[in-house]
Amino acid sequence: MNIFNQLVVGTLPHIPRSVVRYFANRYIAGDSIADAVRCVREINREGKMATLDVLGEDVFSEEEVIAAREENIRVLQTIATEKIDSNLSIKLTSLGLKFGRKFCTENVRAVLSAAGKHKNFVRYDMEDSTCTSDTIEIFRQLQGEFPASGIVLQAYMRRSEADARVLIKTGTNFRLCKGIYKEPPGIAFQGKDEVRQNFLHLLEMMFDGGCYVGIATHDNILVDRINEMIVRRSLSRDQYEYQMLLGVQPELRERLLAEGHRVRLYVPFGRSWYAFSMRRFKENPEIAGYILRAIFARRRTLPTEKLSQSEVIA
Repeated sequence: MNIFNQLVVGTLPHIPRSVVRYFANRYIAGDSIADAVRCVREINREGKMATLDVLGEDVFSEEEVIAAREENIRVLQTIATEKIDSNLSIKLTSLGLKFGRKFCTENVRAVLSAAGKHKNFVRYDMEDSTCTSDTIEIFRQLQGEFPASGIVLQAYMRRSEADARVLIKTGTNFRLCKGIYKEPPGIAFQGKDEVRQNFLHLLEMMFDGGCYVGIATHDNILVDRINEMIVRRSLSRDQYEYQMLLGVQPELRERLLAEGHRVRLYVPFGRSWYAFSMRRFKENPEIAGYILRAIFARRRTLPTEKLSQSEVIA
């Protein structure tokens, strides 16, 4: 991160929301389920799949948790009614993890039951390291009851190899990403190369175990190495897919689709777009820099320069 962009990150909370929203629109489908459906239809027309994510992991009451649970259930119902090609991703903090594991587990069970009714799939997103053990334990507790579910492992986490070894034994459906939350060196690898190496190592383990993997990355170097792995192993399309964030690296996702890979886009939506967008811009400081430049230049269009994009899907 250069000094300018580092300074810009500190100014983000002072940028008008209208400006943040203008630049955030490439990363979010909109405020409503209807917005999300329109976005997914377009993605499907392009030959790609989707996973929907209801924004709003910051909840402060049990009433908000219940509302989040019901919203996720409505999303599953809408996917079925509208016949769009999408599954659902959930964050356990939005479903009550901070209010106790039992309460959270029952809310997750309600969402998974709705997914089963509609013959759909639910992915447990992975959050920061304070949530990792509980997320994995709730997933393992419910996995036998709801096999159409999967979980995320983050390649920068030092514990991920041990977690993968346990989860591979139950034929877990994985999303493998690099990881995005700020973690100390004792918990997470810090260097780009060591994270890439661990990503490849974990992916080899998962394929060795016969697991389906959603390969979540925008890293061109990593993609080239993974494609070599896919060819070497003679993997078929039904053994993996690539997963990418809405609005990130459109050239790479079109290339992967043209090469015959399955591609799924992570599509967030909801009224809590601001917190999500601020986090996304902090992950991509150069984009934050473009925002500030646009304000001073009174620009009304997105910059045409190539942006430095996020390399993960959490």
